[in-house]
Amino acid sequence: MALPPEKVSELKQIIRQQLTRMDVHGRIREVLAETIREELAPEHQQLSAEDLMKALRRRGIIDDVMKELTFVTDMNDREMASAPKPSTHFVDRQPPVLQKTNIDPTRRYLYLQVLGGKAFLEHLQEPEPLPGQICSTFTLYLHFRNQRFRSKPVPCACEPDFHDGFLLEVHKDSLGDGSKMVDATTMLSICDPVHMVLIKTDTFGETTLVASYFLEWRSVLGAENRVTSVAVELLGVGTESKVSVGVLNIKLEMYPQLNKTLSQEIVNTQLALERQKTAEKERLFLVYAKQWWREYLQIRPSHNTRLVKIFAQDENGINHPVCSYVRPLRAGRLLDTPRQAARFVNVLGYERAPVIGGGGGKQEQWCTLLAFLCRNKGDCEDHANLLCSLLLGYGLEAFVCVGTKAKGVPHTWVMTCGTDGTITFWESLTGHRYIHNPISPDDPPLVEQPKPVYPYRTVGCVFNHQKFLGNCQPSDAVEVCVFDLHDESKWKPMSGEAIKSVCSPGATTSLPPFPPLCASTIDAVVISNEIELQLRILVSEHRKDLGLTTVWDDQLSYLLSPALAAYELERTTSISAGNEEFQDAIRRAVPDGHTFKGFPIHFVYRNARRAFSTCLRSPFCEEIICCRGDQVRLAVRVRVFTYPESACAVWIMFACKYRSVL
Repeated sequence: MALPPEKVSELKQIIRQQLTRMDVHGRIREVLAETIREELAPEHQQLSAEDLMKALRRRGIIDDVMKELTFVTDMNDREMASAPKPSTHFVDRQPPVLQKTNIDPTRRYLYLQVLGGKAFLEHLQEPEPLPGQICSTFTLYLHFRNQRFRSKPVPCACEPDFHDGFLLEVHKDSLGDGSKMVDATTMLSICDPVHMVLIKTDTFGETTLVASYFLEWRSVLGAENRVTSVAVELLGVGTESKVSVGVLNIKLEMYPQLNKTLSQEIVNTQLALERQKTAEKERLFLVYAKQWWREYLQIRPSHNTRLVKIFAQDENGINHPVCSYVRPLRAGRLLDTPRQAARFVNVLGYERAPVIGGGGGKQEQWCTLLAFLCRNKGDCEDHANLLCSLLLGYGLEAFVCVGTKAKGVPHTWVMTCGTDGTITFWESLTGHRYIHNPISPDDPPLVEQPKPVYPYRTVGCVFNHQKFLGNCQPSDAVEVCVFDLHDESKWKPMSGEAIKSVCSPGATTSLPPFPPLCASTIDAVVISNEIELQLRILVSEHRKDLGLTTVWDDQLSYLLSPALAAYELERTTSISAGNEEFQDAIRRAVPDGHTFKGFPIHFVYRNARRAFSTCLRSPFCEEIICCRGDQVRLAVRVRVFTYPESACAVWIMFACKYRSVL
C-alpha cells in the first residue's frame, strides 16, 4: 500500500528523530572506524554495506533500534491484555501517553520542552521514593491560546525530573487567524503568554498551588539558531510571591523552522512598547479610579466603611481591576444549563487562602482562572468569579456582589437581573438560589414585609466584565437594597470606557487569558465501585473492633441507587423526583417486623477513609454502622457524578435493616 507523500515525510522525520535520540549515527561511526582498523589495515580492500551491517548486528545496535520502535496498536493491545478491567469500561489511570502527533504542515507550532527542574529547596531533604511507593508529585499545567496541556506527574524533589514536550499551535482558525502560514513579523504581534501553573499533589490527593508563571515565548523569534533555552525562575504565591520556589529549564523551538528570523533588538523593542502601553493604560485607569472614589466618599462619609473593591491581588501579588477577573465563558457541551453550571462551581473545593501565623486575618488572593481550575479548589471569590463568567456565557445579566454575611465576615456571591426585574442571588459555594424581595422601611408597621432567607447582610458594590457600580443607598443592608442598577442615585457607576480600556480581552498584556474548560477524565463507574469497596472494608473492620459481625445485603445496596440519583438531580435542578418508587422498593425489601434506617451524605472529594471518619462523627450514621440486633443486614451505595475539570459530587448512603426486638 503506497503512502501519501506527506505521510512518507512524516515517517522519515519520526525515524530521523528516533535515530538522533539514540545517537545511532555516532555509534555507527564508532563501529565503522573500528571495523576499518580491524579488517582493512593490511590489504586496503573495499568495505561493502553488507560487511558494515554484519558488524552492526554483531554489536547489537540494530537490535537496540528495533526494540525502541513500538507500534501504537501493539502497545494498546498489550495494555488491555495486562490490566484486568471491567468488560464495559477501559480506564487509563495515568494521562494518556501520545505516541505520535499529526502536524499540519501549513500551520506554525511552538514546541516547548521542559527539561528538568532545579533548586526546589523545600524538597532538599526529600528521600528518593522506593519503587511502587506513593509519594508527593509535581504536575505542570499549561495554557496557550485556548489550548491546555499537562505534564506527567513527577516525584517532588530538589531537582524534579520533568521531561515533557508540548506542541502549541501558534494560530488557530477559531481565533480568526485564517489558514495562512504565519511569518515571524505576524507572530511578534501575538502577545498571548504561555501560562504555566505548577501544582503539588500530596500522598492523600490534596493539591497545593506552588507557582503561577507567564512565559514570554517570543524570544525564540530572534534566536540565531532558531532554538532558545531559558531558565525560568518560579516564584511562590500569596504571601510568598517574592520568594523563589525553583527553576525550570525550558527549550523553545518553532516548527516548521522560520525562513527568516527577526533581530533580537526588534523583538525587545516590541516587548518594551507593549509593556509601556500597558503601564500607561493602567496608570490612567488608576487616576480615574482615585477620582471616582473621591466622588463616592463625598456622597456620604459613611461610604468609607463599605466594601467597595475596585482592585484585587492575584496569586502572584499583582493588583488587577476586579472587572478583569470576570469574562463571558462558554462551557461548550460540558454543561447544559445555568443551574448545572452552578452545581459544577459548587463541587469545586472551598479553601481559604493560606495565612502564615495567627491573628485570624484573611489573606486576600483572587486566583487566575487557570490556577483555580488546576488546583480544583479556591476561596469564595474564585467560585463567584467563575460562576458569574459561566452565567454571562449563558446570556444572563450576571454580577459579582461584594459584601458581608453574618458577623460581618467579608463574602462574595453572584446576582442575576431578570428582564422582568427579578433579582436572584446565587451562592457559589452551595449552589443555592434566593429570590430577593426588598423590605420597604417607609411602609406602615401593619404591612407584612418579606422575610429574607439568604445569608447576606451588606453589599458594597457589584461588578461584571463591563460594569462596576458602588452602592450609594442610605443603608448597605441587603434586605433594604433596591437593585435598580440604572438608577444612579442608588448605584454610582464607573465609566464603561475606562473599564473597557483595561479589562476587555487583549486590552493589556498583563491580563491573563481565560482558558477553556476541560472534560472530566474520571470514570464515574470505576471510582464509585472503588470507593464502595473501600467503605465496605472500613465498616467491616470498624464493626470487628466492636466485636460485631458484618453481613452485607447486595440487593438492598442496589436499591439505594435511585435515592442518590434523586439527591443529585435535586441539587442541580431544585426538582425532587422518584421518591415514591424508592420508598415502595424499600418497603418491599424490608420484611414485616423489621426496621430500616438510611443515612445519605455528600462529599466533593474521593478519599474513602476521610469520608468514613466524617460519617462516624454523625450520631445517625454511627447508629447505622454500629447497629446491633437480630438479623442485622448492612448496605452501602456510592454514586460519583462527574463534572468538567475532573470535579465530582460523591454521594454515599449507609443503610441497615434488622428485626425489631422489644
